[in-house]
Amino acid sequence: MTSTPGAEPASGSSLLRFATIGSVDDGKSTLIGRLLHDTKQLFDDQLEAVASASRRHGVEGVDLAFVTDGLRAEREQGITIDVAYRYASTPRRKFVIADCPGHVQYTRNMATGASTADLAVVVVDATTGLREQTRRHTCIAALLGVRHLLVAANKMDLAGWDEATYRSVGDEVDALARRLGMATVTVVPVSALLGDNVAVASTRMPWYRGPTLLHALEEAPAGAWAHEGDGGARLPVQWVVRHPGGGRSYAGMVSGGTFRPGDDVVVLPGGQRSRLTSVETFDGPLDEAPASLSVTVRLDDELDVSRGDLIAPAGSSAEVVREFDATLCWFADPPVEAGRRFRIKHTTRLTPAQTVSVLSRLDVGSLELESTSALGPNEIGVVRLAVGTPLAVDPYRANRVTGSFVMIDEQTNATVAAGMVGVPEFAAVPQR
Repeated sequence: MTSTPGAEPASGSSLLRFATIGSVDDGKSTLIGRLLHDTKQLFDDQLEAVASASRRHGVEGVDLAFVTDGLRAEREQGITIDVAYRYASTPRRKFVIADCPGHVQYTRNMATGASTADLAVVVVDATTGLREQTRRHTCIAALLGVRHLLVAANKMDLAGWDEATYRSVGDEVDALARRLGMATVTVVPVSALLGDNVAVASTRMPWYRGPTLLHALEEAPAGAWAHEGDGGARLPVQWVVRHPGGGRSYAGMVSGGTFRPGDDVVVLPGGQRSRLTSVETFDGPLDEAPASLSVTVRLDDELDVSRGDLIAPAGSSAEVVREFDATLCWFADPPVEAGRRFRIKHTTRLTPAQTVSVLSRLDVGSLELESTSALGPNEIGVVRLAVGTPLAVDPYRANRVTGSFVMIDEQTNATVAAGMVGVPEFAAVPQR
């Protein structure tokens, strides 16, 4: 049921980004509140604000869910609406925590929180097992490139600290994780309300010999989201810097690999070739620029490079496309159908786009793709898109930056979908 993470333990204060996901009322906010409380990450004024909110809502004691549920509307409804980001640290590691909403109508916010996560903490009510929304969230996390799961089998106090209940949750999660191609899965029985196995080992579950939730987080592999993939280094041009006396450099954030002065590069989508003469930050020139670092680069040639272009190694460039298949998490109403027009925001480029066809919908229960002609709110599926301006893209599994995009409604400017270049790895597109 519980697998040992395959990466080396964290050293020093390496940063781990994780998102808490799962269905509404399974205890995500309470779990994060308990983790922050028991690791002494909360100031006295924060604790007093939480206690005051608890009293106003008639809660005896302190409701730790209010640590992250900060919006008034959230406290009134008792659910998380927006993604709540919190920061914490232990002597071994620093954390960026995204507490994602569980309600189905806020799936878009959950996708935002999971998009840069190294790991997903899946919170499951042990008394009910995996719900449809939990499965949907886990599928979205997998589509977004999360390959490590830490599952909190929560409310073990309501389950009577029963080992069989814990193992039942673990069996469900293992079956789902295998289908989704997860690299590691660790299942921890916890009580977020009482604190058992969150930061301190429980004495009420002597049958469990594994790590606490905190210890598992300290041991989890970190930094994968910006470095994973084998497509080579990428620099989407965000800003063209004009220098006094002439000359230009190009600013952006590196993903997928490392740039070095002297590298032969290509500028896409145009295909012009040149060589990097320097790689710099505000602090001065660098010998190399790894993924996730924001830099400016200079080229050996005077080329027509502008915002939205992509600089890549000449030997491993991205694919330039006008049509491509993509996996969509559709958020809006009405459904998306063939012929509908949008704008696509891909890296730093904004371009008109149109749905050529809707190919399939993902059944989150069976994890099978079924033929369809439309995707409704909070559904996941595969579509073929045509774009007005050529895009330089990578498959999402190769690069989470150049393989992702958002779709924007032309009339309202609302974000209506999150997209990933390519089809889900764990399912095949049906023949039509």
